[in-house]
Amino acid sequence: MKTAKIITWIGFIAMSAALLNGFINGDFWADGSKLFANPWGIVSLVDLYVGFILFSMWIVFREKHRASAITWVILMMVFGFLTACVYILIALYSSKENWLTFFLGARTENLVAR
Repeated sequence: MKTAKIITWIGFIAMSAALLNGFINGDFWADGSKLFANPWGIVSLVDLYVGFILFSMWIVFREKHRASAITWVILMMVFGFLTACVYILIALYSSKENWLTFFLGARTENLVAR
């Protein structure tokens, strides 16, 4: 789990730096319009949001409370994989070094007991 934590922390730092750079040095609306004008920009956005949706399916699966799952999914759609890094870090640290608990979350006891 140590390796997973290190990789996730690196991802969190990289995402934070990239987002800060974009907000400080970029123009969200002007740059976004260029992205939508480029066919590969659209491909990249579709690819990105498919990833967001797939990752959100895991969040919904492992969360105990629907409100918590909905909140995480909204954050995922707004802040992207920065949210995923935070979610994974919380899951890694709260799983107490148990990979099944990390992957299954609140469903661990119900699924493992079967």
